[in-house]
Amino acid sequence: MPTDTKRVRGPEVSQSPSQFVNKPAGVDSSHGLRTDGRQRDQVDVRPIFVRCGLVSQAKGSAYIEAGNTKLMCCVYGPRETERKDETDMKCGRLTTDMRFAPFSCPERVSWIQGNQDKDFSLMLHESLQPTLCLHKYPRSQIEVNVVVLENSGSVLAHAITCASLALADAGIEMYDLVLGCSIRQDGASYVVDPSYTEENSCSSVSSENQGRLTVAFLPSLNQISGLQSDGEMTEETMTAGVRTCIEGCYKLYPVIQQALTSAVRKAALPPSES
Repeated sequence: MPTDTKRVRGPEVSQSPSQFVNKPAGVDSSHGLRTDGRQRDQVDVRPIFVRCGLVSQAKGSAYIEAGNTKLMCCVYGPRETERKDETDMKCGRLTTDMRFAPFSCPERVSWIQGNQDKDFSLMLHESLQPTLCLHKYPRSQIEVNVVVLENSGSVLAHAITCASLALADAGIEMYDLVLGCSIRQDGASYVVDPSYTEENSCSSVSSENQGRLTVAFLPSLNQISGLQSDGEMTEETMTAGVRTCIEGCYKLYPVIQQALTSAVRKAALPPSES
């Protein structure tokens, strides 16, 4: 019987790779410390790394890294709109697409856009559209594509920030930058910028005030352009959570400003010698 020479024959006895994966430690609620050393019940966000203009084929691009959460955003346009019959000719059109890479989550996901990807794309569109001067781009469309390279929590909040940076890098006229911040409410306690483990864990015995909140904030105009809430929270808890997210956005603002300033200086032409 002929053998299949193209098939790689593996060992007869093997073990699952999941046995060698380090299990994530639980949330340490003692002394108000979290697994990464940050404080609970305080506006303690993860240090972020931001870089603009990494993709030369795109009009604008940005890369953001917060802890182990890594995202890349590319902006294309303004270009002529494809469906003129469905678009208002007096203003431009914004399209957003957010996807998770198959290797981004602990469990492998499909590249085909699922329900969570569609919900995140819609939330991203609602957060960015109020900040764009679309009336200055008639008969045009602007495409925003976000790819999550690694999901370690708070992907929607960082996707909003990354997309805003890419739009600014592309030279799209905006009223203000958009910054995102999220919290995880766990009973009477909360954590800001939660990790993947904190988003999917519950250390409180009570089922009240359990949920997640993501806010898209315009720091210069002091306005909220988008808000998403999951779970059940009281009105007082929701109001306090929004204020906490706004404070977290203000902490990220200087880093975003410095990244944009560095990108502009790098792209500026050297002064001519006369």
